[in-house]
Amino acid sequence: MNTLEALETRRSCRAYTSEPVAPELIDQIIKAGTYAPTGMGRQSPIIVAITNKEVRDRLSRINARVMDSEDDPFYGAPAVLVVLARKDVGTHVYDGSLVMGNMLNAAHELGLGSCWIHRAKEEFEAPEGRAILEGLGIDADAYEGIGNCIVGHASEPAAEPAPRKTDYAYHID
Repeated sequence: MNTLEALETRRSCRAYTSEPVAPELIDQIIKAGTYAPTGMGRQSPIIVAITNKEVRDRLSRINARVMDSEDDPFYGAPAVLVVLARKDVGTHVYDGSLVMGNMLNAAHELGLGSCWIHRAKEEFEAPEGRAILEGLGIDADAYEGIGNCIVGHASEPAAEPAPRKTDYAYHID
């Protein structure tokens, strides 16, 4: 599939099988994220790949609490690729968002389902989230959670795209 086809056919996936994602596919998705453009090439984001079920479930519970829910906000996806970015870089939210976009598109290219799950900022402001980062040697005060890229094998076909709105783009000739 070419880039434009991938961009036009990728959809958010909210239903996954329990089949684990092969580590080499996770690595390819992460690599795509590292090639996202960043402000002045600073590469402010980092990616934390979580495939350990216990840690994944703990992060899911932290995220659910932010929404005052008990449901799994990760929809059963077996892998969570968390994007965080350095707070001291003015473009950190934009940089991390581009990393998320690259990873979502890479997952689709590799035949996997994915979805951007919000509340990463709140997850890693919580003591339990900070502990996950600190356990990896990451300074939790230096980074802000940007998003969770959940990844897995889709358990149902992707939905058809919604029609694009007519006033999406304006031209000045």
